[in-house]
Amino acid sequence: MAKTKLLGKDKERQLAEQKKVAKKKNRKKFSLIGFFKGVWSEVKKVTWPSRKDLFKTTFAVIIFIVVFTVIVGLIDYGMGTIFSNFLQS
Repeated sequence: MAKTKLLGKDKERQLAEQKKVAKKKNRKKFSLIGFFKGVWSEVKKVTWPSRKDLFKTTFAVIIFIVVFTVIVGLIDYGMGTIFSNFLQS
């Protein structure tokens, strides 16, 4: 049998149909069970910190928060004092 060559609009139509078929094949349906299976497989890949590392990093974060709070508090107190003195004059 001889191959027929598609021209113009026929070729465009065939390409559009092929794209639609490819999209349908590649499209995955959402399922709740599949979602949780995927989540569980990713959780298994995680490298969890040791108890010692966890406490060290938690302690570092708490110290940072305390220091940052003191700095912001001092700036707030200083700016408040400056503005109150400025407004009273």
